[in-house]
Amino acid sequence: MSKYWSKQVHQLHPYVPGEQPKIANLVKLNTNESPYGPSPKVLQLLRDELVERGDDLRLYPDPTSQSLVHTIAQYHGLQDNQVFVGNGSDEVLAHAFNAFFIQTKPLLFPDISYSFYPVYCGLYGIDYRAVPLAEDFSIEAADYREAGGVILPNPNAPTGMLLSLAEIEELLQANRQCVVIIDEAYVNFGGQSAASLIDRYDNLLVVQTLSKSRALAGMRVGFALGHADLIDGLVRVKDSFNSYPVDRLAQLAAQASFEDEAHFQVSCQAVIRDRELLVAALAERGFHVLPSSANFVFAAHASKAAADIAVGLRAQGVIVRHFNKPRIDNFLRITIGTPEQNTALLAALDRLVD
Repeated sequence: MSKYWSKQVHQLHPYVPGEQPKIANLVKLNTNESPYGPSPKVLQLLRDELVERGDDLRLYPDPTSQSLVHTIAQYHGLQDNQVFVGNGSDEVLAHAFNAFFIQTKPLLFPDISYSFYPVYCGLYGIDYRAVPLAEDFSIEAADYREAGGVILPNPNAPTGMLLSLAEIEELLQANRQCVVIIDEAYVNFGGQSAASLIDRYDNLLVVQTLSKSRALAGMRVGFALGHADLIDGLVRVKDSFNSYPVDRLAQLAAQASFEDEAHFQVSCQAVIRDRELLVAALAERGFHVLPSSANFVFAAHASKAAADIAVGLRAQGVIVRHFNKPRIDNFLRITIGTPEQNTALLAALDRLVD
């Protein structure tokens, strides 16, 4: 620790991202990246841009990402002033915490959820309360009332479990006095977006990312959908922090990904198909797997400790995510890989579990 740190920095407990290993030829199933590449149209556009207009990289990008904003708005049936674009959904969420959650009542989110949420609260000095999940790890919408704000991932992470639109609407109706954020990083793998509720609830903010279902984790693009007043609040925070958060190539790549719906649908359906196959195969090997609507599964073995399985898999060149936290320390979060990667995972498990 440095003597020059502020008191706030001393008190921070930063988010720990999933490992990005430097070892070659690992079967990497630990960070929920897409097993398939981005649209070929994205790759061709980037090649053309660098060859034909590479000199333009000396210029700042559009600070408003207006062309991308318009594309996203059209895709979701919204107006341009209902869309905000940022440097990954993590930045969008950070701005939302800063814009909407410094309130007199605590922010509510699940106790088992995206571990960045309490980090943002520490960074911005936001009072919060972690609401326990039900015994089966589901979210009970009725537990989130009289709050200074609410944020829920849907599907939840790391459980993968989904709330219905009816449950989300119940949550919105019970919290008209504050902003409710639905974090939809994984919604395209089996959920229904709450974006359809935006025109009925001015307190709803939907946040999505292009890192998962659109295979652009390396480009860092996320966005928010909501009432124009909420979007204006995000813009005010963004322009007080960094006016140019999304680079020129990322804006182009993101727009191209929305313009190739066929590739998007094929990739998502492949992940959904392989998830169901993997769930069945894990069950045959003695795992209890929570119902998942994400591009990962959350699984616990009947007799083998998750930590030991994770170490044993790594020794065989397969890495998964283990959370050493109360209630979930015997679970592994396993990203859905390609069929070949999933086969390698199962073969490695067969050498570890009966």
